[in-house]
Amino acid sequence: MTKLHMRRRTILAAAPALVAAPYVAHAQGKPEKTKVVLAVGGKSALYYLSLTIAETKGYFKEAGLDVEINDFQGGAKSLQALMGGSADVVAGAYEHTIRMQQRGQDIVGFALIGRGMQLAIGLRNDVAAKVKGPVDIKGMKFGVTAPGSQTHMLVNNWAAKGGLKASDIVAIGVGAGASVVAAIEKGEVDGISQADPAVTILEDKKLIKIMVDTRTMKGNQELFGGAFPAACLYAQPDLLKKTPNTAQALATAIVRADQWLQTAAPADVAKAVPEAYLLGDKALYEKAFAAVRDTISPDGQMPADGPANCLKFLAEGDPAIKPASIKLADTWTNEFAARAGKRS
Repeated sequence: MTKLHMRRRTILAAAPALVAAPYVAHAQGKPEKTKVVLAVGGKSALYYLSLTIAETKGYFKEAGLDVEINDFQGGAKSLQALMGGSADVVAGAYEHTIRMQQRGQDIVGFALIGRGMQLAIGLRNDVAAKVKGPVDIKGMKFGVTAPGSQTHMLVNNWAAKGGLKASDIVAIGVGAGASVVAAIEKGEVDGISQADPAVTILEDKKLIKIMVDTRTMKGNQELFGGAFPAACLYAQPDLLKKTPNTAQALATAIVRADQWLQTAAPADVAKAVPEAYLLGDKALYEKAFAAVRDTISPDGQMPADGPANCLKFLAEGDPAIKPASIKLADTWTNEFAARAGKRS
């Protein structure tokens, strides 16, 4: 048995720890904290669709919460808000829980939005003609939501497969949505690492060629070998320990949104989001949603292979990540999402 297989078996064997219930004795009744500040980076992207649905369909309010959502340029910025104390909880990439643990600071994920990465790397057509593989992207500029966000990490991972360092490419924060399309149209970047609907719109305009695609579970299977936890709710441990009813209410709202999206008609989804999120093309938005639907978590819970797949991805693109020192069981709990599923 190879070391990789042994490591994967060890992690999977520890999977039950992810559903351990250290907060279960307290998580009942009304939220202890009803006013919650939530930070997110690039809310208009389909990557965070469950958050928007929980907001617009009133699931947060029905759970007893008044949620103020602050939308930043990218996930790295929303993480900063959490660690700086200006946000109670983040809707962001699960991978940040691993990164912060590596730095000696614990944050815990507790309600999954995406079970697939939902991102794609595309190059401007004139640039793509010169690129045969990641080794050829040295010196290129990529439009990511914000430096340090998962969109940035995906480019770093792709570059590493070509033997390049993170410093061999340039990551430029362009946010999400219409600003992504503009960055390509104006030639400000050579390529993008982004979520839909921006990617689908750029494809439809025939402005980019897709080089890496994780917008379907098939794509995640091919690239990561299985599920890849993407957007989720995460917080510092105290939120779960000291205000477990609040954490439960947040998880319940997200799980309800996840479940609604499993069967919702694309047209109904388009009606449920702010018009600006459609980027001027309702039909393309509906097409993009239909294509990524299977990457949305059906129940808010972490798939057993998700944490290990994410850790492997991070280690491949960032030498600062030391897998042997990471305790994956401390980065996630399925307790709240599991209970939310029973209530719905």
